[in-house]
Amino acid sequence: MRVLVIGSDTPVGKALQDNLLRRGRDVQPLTTADCRWKSERQTKKAVVRAACELVVDARIGSAADSGEPIHDLDIRRTIWIAKSCQKNKMAYVYLSTARVFSGDVSRLYTEDDYPDSSDSLGELLIEAESAIRDHCEQHLILRLGPVFSHRGVNVVTHMLGQLVEGESMVLENSLRGCPVAAADAGRVVSGVLDQISTGAQAWGIYHYCSSDATNCYEFAEVLLAAASQFCEFPAGAVKLNRQEDPPARINRSLDCARLRNTFAIKQRPWRGFVADTVKHYFESQSLVE
Repeated sequence: MRVLVIGSDTPVGKALQDNLLRRGRDVQPLTTADCRWKSERQTKKAVVRAACELVVDARIGSAADSGEPIHDLDIRRTIWIAKSCQKNKMAYVYLSTARVFSGDVSRLYTEDDYPDSSDSLGELLIEAESAIRDHCEQHLILRLGPVFSHRGVNVVTHMLGQLVEGESMVLENSLRGCPVAAADAGRVVSGVLDQISTGAQAWGIYHYCSSDATNCYEFAEVLLAAASQFCEFPAGAVKLNRQEDPPARINRSLDCARLRNTFAIKQRPWRGFVADTVKHYFESQSLVE
């Protein structure tokens, strides 16, 4: 099975590519810069030239995690990819995010819950998912919890960058979710691709996140403990913002039972990936310096 990875330089795209190559898969990488197509014709040409059976699209989910702006053109590119996959009988695996939900409920979100995010980012993410469902029959949408990695712009590199610069972080505990290490996401997507390659007709929407929920403050404390092995930080580097009138809690934790029951892929705790992520971050910083 030959796989086209669109957004191969994103944290999940790179982790997936590494995972597939270790397992002897044939991978055709396409970076985010290389997939900034201006027309449907350019998109179709790139997809056909790759000559793959399956396309994995990591562009928009990664942009949402990094805070990079998402534009209408990004959604049109998603439509163009979906139409190209449909015409050329390719399966389309699209990596989405829990940001399609408002976070207003206290329970876990299932795939049957209606995406109800009303902010501008959420609406664009919902539009991208709808475009894929409308234009490609063999599609699999995988919504992930917030992804962290030692690469790129994400919660880990942002927090560690602040800590190394000697800044104190004042964080809230109102946003709750289940973060996902890029390496873990790569494992999950690779497992899904393995079963699709054997003929599994398991199309539709699935969820994956880590097995334990947390908030920004708790996550930062664990990150600080791991980073303390490589750098000294002042006392109170991470502080909890105790507001008299705290904001409403936001919960975007996902129910992953459908993925587990369909593909036999189990959740893993995010804490088990923090030490290696921090180690790789400081190793990469040393190479840069």
